[in-house]
Amino acid sequence: MDTGTDISTKDVLGTAEAWRREGRAVALATVVETWGSAPRPVGSHLVIDADGNFEGSVSGGCVEGAVVAEATEVIEDGAPRMLEFGVADETAWRVGLSCGGRIAVWVERVN
Repeated sequence: MDTGTDISTKDVLGTAEAWRREGRAVALATVVETWGSAPRPVGSHLVIDADGNFEGSVSGGCVEGAVVAEATEVIEDGAPRMLEFGVADETAWRVGLSCGGRIAVWVERVN
């Protein structure tokens, strides 16, 4: 549940650990590279469970929705993925990225 706390102060890795202890299937998304304007810096995390609950942030609105959807597939098949979004990229238009930057996000299942 979001308590309105600044996302930069949340312990997303602690949340991932707590959710795993609860028996929830979890994926972790991490910003690994940025170019130009990007809403979140390298090292930002988003933790996602199999039901699509999430905490943290790797970007904004539509991109984050795409990462959450991909993360639920990573939880199911266990295969990590590198996701890239950029304004010149067809994927960016599909998810509504318009800030002019590009980001790369690594998504992996937490075991």
